[in-house]
Amino acid sequence: MEKKELGFVTIEGKKVAIEGERNLLELVRKAGFNMVTFCYQPELEIYGACRLCLAEVEGMGILATCTVKPKDGMVVHINTDEVRKLRRMNLELLLASGNHECTLCGKSGNCKLQKLAKDMGITDIRFKRKVTTTQLDNTSAALVRDSSKCILCGNCVRTCNEVQGIGAIDFAFRGYKAKIATAFNKNMGESKECVGCGQCARVCPVGALMPNSEEIELVQQAINHPTKKVAVHIAPAVRVGLGEIFGIKPGVSVDGKIAAALRMLGFDYVYDTSFAADLTIVEEASEFIRRFTEKDHLPQLTSCCPAWVNYVEKFVPEFIPNLSSARSPMQMMGPVLKADFEQKGGKREDLVVVAIMPCTAKKMEAKLDKFYVDKNPDTDHVVTTVGLANMIKAAGIDFANLPDEEFDAPFGTKTGGGVIFGASGGVMEAALRFAAAELDPKRKGRVIFETLRETKEFREAELKVGDITVRVAVTSGLRNARKLLEDVKAGKAHYDFIEVMSCPGGCVAGAGQPQYEGWKIRKERAKGLYDEDATLDYKSQDNKDVMALYGKVLDKIGGPVAHKLLHTHYKSQKEQN
Repeated sequence: MEKKELGFVTIEGKKVAIEGERNLLELVRKAGFNMVTFCYQPELEIYGACRLCLAEVEGMGILATCTVKPKDGMVVHINTDEVRKLRRMNLELLLASGNHECTLCGKSGNCKLQKLAKDMGITDIRFKRKVTTTQLDNTSAALVRDSSKCILCGNCVRTCNEVQGIGAIDFAFRGYKAKIATAFNKNMGESKECVGCGQCARVCPVGALMPNSEEIELVQQAINHPTKKVAVHIAPAVRVGLGEIFGIKPGVSVDGKIAAALRMLGFDYVYDTSFAADLTIVEEASEFIRRFTEKDHLPQLTSCCPAWVNYVEKFVPEFIPNLSSARSPMQMMGPVLKADFEQKGGKREDLVVVAIMPCTAKKMEAKLDKFYVDKNPDTDHVVTTVGLANMIKAAGIDFANLPDEEFDAPFGTKTGGGVIFGASGGVMEAALRFAAAELDPKRKGRVIFETLRETKEFREAELKVGDITVRVAVTSGLRNARKLLEDVKAGKAHYDFIEVMSCPGGCVAGAGQPQYEGWKIRKERAKGLYDEDATLDYKSQDNKDVMALYGKVLDKIGGPVAHKLLHTHYKSQKEQN
């Protein structure tokens, strides 16, 4: 559909058509000028806090472009002497406001403040620096917070409120004492509201909020341990995100290079979490078919996103019976690998299982008491996509030029149904592929649910098998999920199966992935997964290595042994809030 022109704005002598842009900043960027800003996020409401996106509008003066609606006939100058002077001064004030020693910061090399200071040629700060010391809060398994690095842009607060609808953090105190804090100024690990999704860290432009990376050193120690064996597996979304850090286009699958790099790092067994995603579908979709047939606690809710499960337990525990009892793929892979290791004569505690995930909530999930056996965890360590990149860089591996290698069998095999888990709608599509084949064995060819792949806040579809109609819904972002559940509870919406991902766009947009803004990169990463899906077997039950587990490591689908290793239970946390 062609955009309607609503007039023109002249920007540095160039006429630029107004085509529905919500502010002057978007129009300036459309004109090819990479206007600097900290507080502007395309998916958030306009805020105008950082005062860096300044421009001089004839007849109006110097304004923050993110707060100005474009009008026909405007004449805009973005590089006058006064504008550049003010922009530089504002950036210097931010640099002087806290602890910004770049070489000692985990965000170094990927920090907006650092990049802008370099781009603008700032080598000295004229203002007296605020005396600060590191104020580290690493009490959360998911996130590390350092208030001394915070520039008070408010991105984290707005994301937690506007996107997730939680409000676990907010501005506290006044003046020079102002800071971002949890309720009652508690540590992150003590917060009763935080679900660990990490979207606050994703939008933080500096090193004030970051994924907890403490486990990397423990992984290195395990690799170098003389008697331990270390198995590693990578989540689907990692393969279409990691390459960005090494100059590869977003959405290009680099799983072959990842397999090679992991072996060079010293891991003994290199697997693919997509194997466990296929296993998840076999268990979860079978559970759904039973529930649908028996009309038992419908709609069934997906359970592979730990931040979403955490949200249900904390905020809407009345929906706990609707959650699938199937564990997430990560928490299926761990016990299966350890059970297989024991069957082959090893000791459970001698196998260290490391999961490479796009997610910070996975770090919290792995630490839950219910996922331990005799004080030994099913998943020993969780490293994010960015954390793996740091390990590769530290080892001096030339990642971009590595030849592709295969994952180890049997836990490295996968189908397209497992790979698309990384995109919003992928879990539901994989489940429907399974269900369609089980309910109608004579059905031939692929059934592609295109409507589930659109990058919208909410999607719905119907699967028709003979006289049976299955109604499903997909959403991402916890605020959207809350609205959907409210409609279900009020009887305004009726579904049989609902998929929820806490991160808008799914795991490809997880907080452990390389940082990004807007939907473009999310869409490219998701497309990369669907492109790989098209080259693989179609449905999860086509994974012969997964099906071979039954009768060996497992008993039968949904059986007592399978239920012990692959399923879980939930508990309301609302009374603790």
